Amino acid sequence: MPFSEIIGQDRAISVLKRSIALDRVAHAYLFSGIEGCGKKRTALAMVQAVFCGKEDACGVCPSCRKIANGQHPDLHILEPDGAFIKIDQIRELQKELAYRPFEAPKKACIIDGAEKLNLSSGNALLKTLEEPPGNALMILITAERSAVLQTILSRCQTLDFQPLPAEMVEARLLREQFPAEAARVAASLSGGSLKRAVEVATDGVLEGRVNFLERVLALNLKDVNALFAAAEEFAADKEGLPGFLELLLSFLRDVLIYRSTPEALANSDLAHLVAREAERSPQQRIIDLIEQLVATRRMLVRNVNARLALEVFFMRLAER
Repeated sequence: MPFSEIIGQDRAISVLKRSIALDRVAHAYLFSGIEGCGKKRTALAMVQAVFCGKEDACGVCPSCRKIANGQHPDLHILEPDGAFIKIDQIRELQKELAYRPFEAPKKACIIDGAEKLNLSSGNALLKTLEEPPGNALMILITAERSAVLQTILSRCQTLDFQPLPAEMVEARLLREQFPAEAARVAASLSGGSLKRAVEVATDGVLEGRVNFLERVLALNLKDVNALFAAAEEFAADKEGLPGFLELLLSFLRDVLIYRSTPEALANSDLAHLVAREAERSPQQRIIDLIEQLVATRRMLVRNVNARLALEVFFMRLAER
């Protein structure tokens, strides 16, 4: 995964390439940005370049191929075990980093989900961040910088990754052979995330969002059993829940702008639903719902009870 294959992150990549060329690579980085904007791909590209000994990896040498296949003995990737990254995982990583590199000039690790470091595991990592053994390269990745421990932030060089432009996402989907209409709608709903766009463009997802929106917009406080059942069902789908909430947020934004710029709808194929909701909902109510939904998403990242969080939001949504 050379830097040249990553789209939309020219500024961050320029900083990294310059540090490699000047031999001034920091010992610890924090890559921060929305899910699916290229942070992990960039982290892998950086490790490839450092191991390859070039400003940008060649992509074809044995080291580059092993990283691409997830088989390089000197690269360690750490992800949350359940809700958190646990202290035992950090201790095992520290043990691995203490060994001499097998092939590469140094050891490297990528910690994907730095916001999932709790107080104990985060504190255990601090000494390693300050003085990585053997000059190891450590790259932490997060979609929620505000949720990362301040002690971790202060020990890393932070790089911000930007949401990808919709036209860039659409072009990538077309290159990957998605139908033109699906690529257009998915790009507009992606929020700048290529990962999200691919999920939305997948067969059935675009159609399923209509059923989802119709269901939640029909919730009513006179039928709290249906409201609680919906909250329980969506909360149980841990993989799909972030996507559902992103769809709803995109829809509410369209409702907000419908009266002034109806031609700018992200959900242009659902203009009839947007118009219906705009007619029956005052502008301030939509603003309040958007704020509540953003707060709900933030709480879910912090691992609050998803069902309870959705019940509270759905009750707000069902008020008429």
